[in-house]
Amino acid sequence: MNKRVAIIGECMLELTRDTSVSGSANLPMNLSYGGDTLNTAVYMARLGAEVDYFTALGDDPYSDWMIEQWQTESIGCASVVRVPGRLPGIYSIETDSSGERSFHYWRDQAPARELFDEFERRCELFEQLMAYDLIYLSGITLSLYKPSCLDALFAFLNVYRKKGGIVVFDGNFRPARWPDLAYARDIYTKMYQLTDIALPTLEDEQLLYLTDSAKDVVVRLQACGVTEIVLKKGAEGCLTVFEGETEEVQANIVDNVVDTTAAGDSFNAAYLAARIKEQPCSEAAVAGHDLAGLVIQHPGAAIPKSAHRELSAN
Repeated sequence: MNKRVAIIGECMLELTRDTSVSGSANLPMNLSYGGDTLNTAVYMARLGAEVDYFTALGDDPYSDWMIEQWQTESIGCASVVRVPGRLPGIYSIETDSSGERSFHYWRDQAPARELFDEFERRCELFEQLMAYDLIYLSGITLSLYKPSCLDALFAFLNVYRKKGGIVVFDGNFRPARWPDLAYARDIYTKMYQLTDIALPTLEDEQLLYLTDSAKDVVVRLQACGVTEIVLKKGAEGCLTVFEGETEEVQANIVDNVVDTTAAGDSFNAAYLAARIKEQPCSEAAVAGHDLAGLVIQHPGAAIPKSAHRELSAN
């Protein structure tokens, strides 16, 4: 039986323009949508996972459009909270000639930040989440919520795990989303103590915990009780740690990098989709690198389905 996956986070409207093109200032902005957890949801659904997305949107036409788009990707949206009179967040993204990105955000009033604010709604959402086999969230997800809501979320995850649920956490640390490093470290440490599968990025962990060593990261996460670790190291590949086995899995060499958006998100999706099918960690990591390597050869977070199908067929 396929495991049910709940993904918690924020998705925003996305405006893009390719600044690597001559005269790009005169090019129109393209409208799409994006968000780290939603990107993972898209790719997991394309790989056959049963995925539902938990977030909050407005009752406006743009929120309607995003939900319609997610449903075409076979993402369950029944638990998306709709808040009357509100609008989703928005961000612009520009890529340079090497595929690197720069962002500008308008998200502080987005209803996703208030997903767990109301007690009754929070209890209802927690009851729904208890029915899932696996819950996935990220550091960006955590950065949305006020301390009292994080306390409630952590208390729920503690109970959820005791009843057999699996918690997956993608570190995805963005300093600008946190008031200071000390607070962020406290929240991340609490989250890692509630995590079964950790998908951190070495560069993010170095920024947050001021450590230089992959070994230090692994030791710290194991001390928190994490049983499965995939430490992503960019072009150097990743390190998998599970049941006493540590393996280095090399990334694919990609000469034509167009846009690095969703590289880590798509890696996470392919890795988890493979692990749900009980494939070994090393094989799951290879699947993650294969998908991430394909994604960065296309503009935007969600590559054309035709390109994804070709990879799946191979």
